[in-house]
Amino acid sequence: MKNMKLTTLQALVAAVEEGSLRAAARRVGLSQPALTKMVRELEQELAASLLVRSTTGVVPTAQGKVLYERACVAIRELSGAVEEIHQLGGHMVGELRIGAVPLAVMLLIPETLRTFGREFRHVHLHIREELYIEQLMNLRRTEVDVAIGPIPDNLPQGEFHTESLMPVSMVVVVRKGSALETARSLEELRSARWVYTGVGGITGYARKLFEHHDMQPPAVGATVNSTLGLLSLIGSGDFVGLMPAPLMRHPVAATFLSMPPLREGPLALTVHAITKADTALKPAVRHFLAHLHRAAHHIQQGL
Repeated sequence: MKNMKLTTLQALVAAVEEGSLRAAARRVGLSQPALTKMVRELEQELAASLLVRSTTGVVPTAQGKVLYERACVAIRELSGAVEEIHQLGGHMVGELRIGAVPLAVMLLIPETLRTFGREFRHVHLHIREELYIEQLMNLRRTEVDVAIGPIPDNLPQGEFHTESLMPVSMVVVVRKGSALETARSLEELRSARWVYTGVGGITGYARKLFEHHDMQPPAVGATVNSTLGLLSLIGSGDFVGLMPAPLMRHPVAATFLSMPPLREGPLALTVHAITKADTALKPAVRHFLAHLHRAAHHIQQGL
């Protein structure tokens, strides 16, 4: 692979993500003929077709998907190395990618950014909301530097490092005025349509709540992976779901959601900061974690 260059890989990544050679060329600052030539030379070098071209754009072949995924990892690793070198030299620049549950997005992240952003103005944070941090695939693929949320079940030993931040209560919520509002036990809500959080419909805090009380989890009524989706389903229909108590008490949610007085009570969890154990943390990440702990302490003092 003597001729495979970083710029060529960046051109392929841009073509796959943009779905258009013209848009990819604009993104990487090349002419379309130059980018097309780079991709074709890469295909010749590998003796494999990487893109399927049509009048509507381009899509990756099976071989193209393999190279695209590996190229993304390589580009992130190289970019991260450059940032870390600058940071070790005292120049706090670069990007931090954070995956966080709604409670963290609503409470921890703003307070963390208030102090972290004041000290490190040239570090750009990308915040990705995760309703249920289960697979941790984003951390494994290095798509995020830190995941913030409760520790998933069966966390692989030695693969991740966790730091406790703050406790959180997950409460059962229904639409205000719904007949479900008078339920007194989980059993009374078993036949209701439950909203699960995640991507596969088999995970989420609803399942954890029922299993915690040695009960069979209810059937999946709907699956969402955004706070807006969760609020919309519960607030506009006869769905049941769980959300952090501080989020439920927020005026936006409290106006149209209600907490049935269930004898089982809320699901008690602890929010953690999770990082890869086998990856040396960039200085900016270490500073962010310190500010995250400070924010968690500050918020608990105020609750």
